[in-house]
Amino acid sequence: MNEVTVLPHWTLAQAINGLVRHGVPAISVWRERLHELGVAEAARRIAGSGLKVSGICFTGMISSPDVAEAAQAMDDTRRAIEEAATLKSQCLIFLAGAVDARDKDLKATRARVLERLAALIPDLRAAKVKLALEPLHPTACATRSVLSTVKLANDWCDALAAEDVFGVAIDVYTTWWDPEIESEIARAGKRICAFHVSDWLADTQDLRLDRGMMGDGVIDIPALRRAVEAAGYTGLIEVEIFSARNWWKRDADEVVQVVKQRFQSAV
Repeated sequence: MNEVTVLPHWTLAQAINGLVRHGVPAISVWRERLHELGVAEAARRIAGSGLKVSGICFTGMISSPDVAEAAQAMDDTRRAIEEAATLKSQCLIFLAGAVDARDKDLKATRARVLERLAALIPDLRAAKVKLALEPLHPTACATRSVLSTVKLANDWCDALAAEDVFGVAIDVYTTWWDPEIESEIARAGKRICAFHVSDWLADTQDLRLDRGMMGDGVIDIPALRRAVEAAGYTGLIEVEIFSARNWWKRDADEVVQVVKQRFQSAV
């Protein structure tokens, strides 16, 4: 369970206790809540709970053309790498950052991100952390990420040539539309280090904050699961639902119960 699914109602401490109570085996930690509790205390509580850490969300946003802004983002990314190491997270989710209105140069923005990713290789290797490059839907290119397809994530991994520290996160919500998704999942193969599920509602009203519960939308989630498993992925399947108009308004225990039911019927 990605903590964001119950973010409005549970602190990290409450989420740890709640997921254990419901028999959920792993948590993906939201950095906002991590900092509220403190990294050392969070690591202690998670270790004591028996939960695995499937991921930490998120780091990156290193696309700025401004040198000072970029340096600040890189520093924060290095802090996130240390946090992931402390929590023994299976990966650290990376969002590239958006194209900037000050230069409007998408090609240059992507080149900057790739260059800065290469500069993180020594930090990732020292911490023994895998950075999961997560493509977002193209509509996020102007706000959150210029990494828009699994093909581009694979291309970046090829260029970085550091398979020990870079992987790919497949989120069904942001990739289901892609006509090359199955071939690029197969190409990613063992690079896949995270698989996130939710659903795309036919009447989506907010592209980021109106995700559906699995089974309520139009994504063929089982087909994408079969594709990532055929590619060699054997890891955890993470439920990540941003839902301002529905699930965030419900009691967190109810949400977890429904997630468990839908995981069995729709994933």
